[in-house]
Amino acid sequence: MTALAIDAFDVETARRETPGCSNVVHFNNAGASLMPASVLDSTVSHLRLEARIGGYEAAAEAAATIDAAYASAACLLGCEPSEIAVLDSATRAWDMAFYSIPFRAGDRILTSEAEYGSNFIAYLQLAARYDLKVEVVANDESGQISVPRLRELIDERVRLISLTHVPTNCGLVNPAAEVGKVAREAGVLYLLDACQSAGQMPLDVGEIGCDLLSLTGRKYLRGPRGTGLLYVRQDLLDQLSPPMLDLHAATWTARDEYRMRPDARRFESWECNYAAKIGLGTAIDYALGWGLDRIRERVYMLADELRARLEELPGVKLRDVGAERCGIVAFTVDGVAPADVKQRLATRGINVSVSRAPSTRVDMENRGLDELVRASVHYYNTQREIRSLCDAVRRATSTG
Repeated sequence: MTALAIDAFDVETARRETPGCSNVVHFNNAGASLMPASVLDSTVSHLRLEARIGGYEAAAEAAATIDAAYASAACLLGCEPSEIAVLDSATRAWDMAFYSIPFRAGDRILTSEAEYGSNFIAYLQLAARYDLKVEVVANDESGQISVPRLRELIDERVRLISLTHVPTNCGLVNPAAEVGKVAREAGVLYLLDACQSAGQMPLDVGEIGCDLLSLTGRKYLRGPRGTGLLYVRQDLLDQLSPPMLDLHAATWTARDEYRMRPDARRFESWECNYAAKIGLGTAIDYALGWGLDRIRERVYMLADELRARLEELPGVKLRDVGAERCGIVAFTVDGVAPADVKQRLATRGINVSVSRAPSTRVDMENRGLDELVRASVHYYNTQREIRSLCDAVRRATSTG
């Protein structure tokens, strides 16, 4: 990628439409991005409407806008609106999918070394409950999940392939579509955790080949906190039983009978944050307006520049792996704890995060790591901000 491609992106407009850019240098986009003004406005406007006329009445008045969020999400993922559920977090979305799968004793779950800690805890819980076997597929030489090794592990007992697309602790992008090919060939369920990838790269569930996909609104999509999406393939719905139902997810048809909704909204509940749901729809539309291909190009370019500049600093070690690397840049500083690096950067108005072993224990232990500094770029970041970050890291190394 070239400097021309960076200049072709209208970063000045992106920054002007992002109020937070005037307050901080934000490299914690894999935690929670700065919201665009339009997302803030649509969210707050609905809250004000609720305050003026009442919550139920506001939801009725905004029904078309609320429904439009499903169409926007379907456009984002290349699916039908009926295959989308909106929930209060990616964790809830992922859990509703995973705990709906009818596991049987002896079933196997295949996952990756970089799997997220919350997901792995769920595997272990159901492994104990149903006598399942959880198996970690080895990485290839680049550090991503080995597709050949995955294929070798497939047999009739494999019930689920569950994969984190982009792990929380580095810039690795796992080969989700290649994993999807293996899953389809074997007729195995495939659940993709797209929390860190949604919003910084295109996602098409048909091309990926996943049956289920979860994502969050607060990260690269730049939506409000407390929002998440779940995609469920339509012809899979009747094979899944959500772990909880209510009068939104199902209809009480007789004293001893009920009927679940025929769409993915069976995974939702009646009560929800309508303002946040509207804000999420606005955030998705905003991302689609920029174009996910263009977003990926700029994000990847900025991340590559950040890696190149960090690599020049004495005592700094880059910790990203994978054949494809995205907007998350992980590093350590010799003699300075990641938490101390974060704090020193914060005093200069620069936001980063720290990733710790429990979040991705298998990967971190296999690489002999306890903690990492995580700097995650977005398209509204600038080369000047990258230079400021690297200058602050250089100062941290010299005073460590």
